[in-house]
Amino acid sequence: MNWQSAAEFWAMGGYGLFVWSSFGLCLAVFALELLSVQKRNKRAIQRARAEAQSRTSQDHRSLA
Repeated sequence: MNWQSAAEFWAMGGYGLFVWSSFGLCLAVFALELLSVQKRNKRAIQRARAEAQSRTSQDHRSLA
């Protein structure tokens, strides 16, 4: 498609509301997924550190 102006581009031949809201929704979902992955990663690292610390403290007790 060729647009003669920026307004025609944003209107997308009358489908602009659908097109741009779809892009916005996708962007929001991607952002939420990114935040969710970061949060799960942080929790997994914390759990792994706690487990490693628990194992080392159990090892020290068994040596005593």
